[in-house]
Amino acid sequence: MTEKLLSPLRTRPWAERWLTRTLGAGGATAAYAICVPSGSVPVSVAGEVSGGGGVLLAVILVCLAGYFGHRDDLAWPLLLVAVPPAVQMYVSFESEQPLAWAFATLVIAAGALVAATVGRCFRPREEDPTDGLLCAAAHRP
Repeated sequence: MTEKLLSPLRTRPWAERWLTRTLGAGGATAAYAICVPSGSVPVSVAGEVSGGGGVLLAVILVCLAGYFGHRDDLAWPLLLVAVPPAVQMYVSFESEQPLAWAFATLVIAAGALVAATVGRCFRPREEDPTDGLLCAAAHRP
């Protein structure tokens, strides 16, 4: 079971890949909806994140990005983890604070890419048949 949850998505069947990605995007959407109260702008005028919801949201998104960075290509965590909260923030800001929205989106995207890159470091290394060879021509008979 652990192998199924941690193996690269490119090795899994098509339906399982897209179900996992859909659940990831749904998880990021649900995390934003739960951590940020409905109708409130998550960044106050002073620039402080309201309450502990922002910290919890950041932890959830970093964990999701690390998981998808471990299992999938590098662009997928950005699309699955950073885009849903950015869209929800855009709707909740209602164009009142476009610079705050742009900054928050940039921070979320950068955090997702960093967490995904760290997650990729924990992938099992695939064996390369040319690993350790200095020159392929030197080994010809």
